[in-house]
Amino acid sequence: MRTAHSLLLNTVFYLMGISVLTGALGRIFTEFGVVDLLQKLLRPIMRPIYNLPGVAVLACVMTFLSDNPAIITLSRNKSFARYFRVYEFISLANFGTAFGMGLLVVMFMIGQGYFSEPFIGLFGAACGGVVATRLMQHFICRLHPEFRTQPVVSQAEQEQIELEEQHAKDEWEHPSTFVKILDALLDGGKTGVESGLTIIPGVLIICTLVMMFTFGGASEGIHGSASSAVVYTGEAYQGCGLLPWLAGQISIVFEWLFGFTAPELVAFPITALGAVGAALSLIPEFTSKGIIDGNAVAVFTAMGMCWSGFLSTHTAMLDSMGYRHLLTRDFLCQILGGIAAGIIAHWTYVALQMI
Repeated sequence: MRTAHSLLLNTVFYLMGISVLTGALGRIFTEFGVVDLLQKLLRPIMRPIYNLPGVAVLACVMTFLSDNPAIITLSRNKSFARYFRVYEFISLANFGTAFGMGLLVVMFMIGQGYFSEPFIGLFGAACGGVVATRLMQHFICRLHPEFRTQPVVSQAEQEQIELEEQHAKDEWEHPSTFVKILDALLDGGKTGVESGLTIIPGVLIICTLVMMFTFGGASEGIHGSASSAVVYTGEAYQGCGLLPWLAGQISIVFEWLFGFTAPELVAFPITALGAVGAALSLIPEFTSKGIIDGNAVAVFTAMGMCWSGFLSTHTAMLDSMGYRHLLTRDFLCQILGGIAAGIIAHWTYVALQMI
């Protein structure tokens, strides 16, 4: 109960603030033709790599600068969604998540004294995004072959959008730049508020469960001695620590895949499943224990970005798109994408060290 309450106050309202700002930014980009420009310039790059229209790069930019819920705001924008087929539109959640909170993660790692390693991790996250996005598209087309050709926005809706855009141009033939910016900011921010409300159930339910099985209890001294025992006191974010314990039983696998030299390092990617911000808070402790190195930073950056707390946000993202029934496959694709990101970051780091 206390974890859910803390998440509501400290996480949900924070994400709502992000949604408001990114909603306003997205509407500005739409209003001033940035969306159309990105579609024309980046289509040759996005299609062969991610099998997405060029305008999808806007999702990458906005999640990199903020967080995954930026996808919710974009998905509600018909001017943005009209470029997508249904199967592409659904996989946008996986694509955007691969870059979630990227700026925060990269800058945090640089602040810890690592400079090249975070960018190796950024490369790994981009590769993991390819895996997650294309796997999700494959599963969607197998389950719903009609989604391969079905547009997100119908022809009638597209015509209505064009009429509204033309009407806006006619009505505001010579508007001041200030008025156009203010109107776009307020309309986009309003959409962000609505989006922020839709993520509450997913964050509170899913993230609370993840944290209950990820974090341990508090340390308490025994009979005044220096020794301590881990006890559960009922405070927020306490749990049984089951997931890190299970991962520790197969630490040799993580050592080969990711190059982890200590089993405790597994706690970062597991925590990143629920909240990458919480995972970043583990770094100073790892540093104080002397168990973190450049390879771990590269892997942490890749997996932290590619997962970026998707267990607590993808439920709301797919729910807002209207495709909640695909959530299980969405989770599987994102997990595999994050693992691929970590492996690629590790072996890229090893290869560069050998050069």
